[in-house]
Amino acid sequence: MKPGPYADQQSPRASRRPWVVGVSGASGTPYAAAVLRGLLDAGQSVDLVVSRASRLTLLDETGIAFRDAHWRDDLRTWLARGADGKPDTFDPCLDDVRHWAAGDLAAGPSSGSYPVRGMLIVPASTACVAGVALGLSKDLLQRAASVTLKERRRLVVAVRETPLSGQTLKHLVALDEAGAVVLPASPAFYAGATHIQDLVDFVAGRVLDAAGVAHGLYRRWEGGLGGSRVGR
Repeated sequence: MKPGPYADQQSPRASRRPWVVGVSGASGTPYAAAVLRGLLDAGQSVDLVVSRASRLTLLDETGIAFRDAHWRDDLRTWLARGADGKPDTFDPCLDDVRHWAAGDLAAGPSSGSYPVRGMLIVPASTACVAGVALGLSKDLLQRAASVTLKERRRLVVAVRETPLSGQTLKHLVALDEAGAVVLPASPAFYAGATHIQDLVDFVAGRVLDAAGVAHGLYRRWEGGLGGSRVGR
């Protein structure tokens, strides 16, 4: 029998189902780096969208420029950096990362027929939250988030802002009602944090928890008081 026109859809590439990770312009690029490392360490595929505003934030917070033409080298430098600014702290493997330009509205994640597991927006600015809640789709990040919601896939929005205005709170409620997980980037201290990386990893770990991705980024609560002092 002659193969049909879609026979190649069963190829390894066609069966790839990544997590879309959107990085918006809010402060908190170390959170995004920790989430990306956690996904890759868990053997997950990643489709990355870095907004134009987030590139300015990344440059300001780390001194790293993120360029579409050199995205792999720039991403490797970013993910290797610790939250304390020390370079070469981590050794990321980028074999299963695909990058999409923020202005590419014809990219794979812009369509519901493109197979993904879901989307994580880390960090999410209030402008990004408003755009997704209102369905503006002004760039690929917002469009991919809108597609995630309409396809009833997992959307985790790690909002990073304080204080929150009434209008932003309304937008967050709208996202919650639409099925998104609203996850403020709020570190906890019961896990025994002794370093800034511990606080960053706690938030990243909670994002991965919401996505259902296994990790070992923080010590979980086990019901015993004083556990955060163990090993100090």
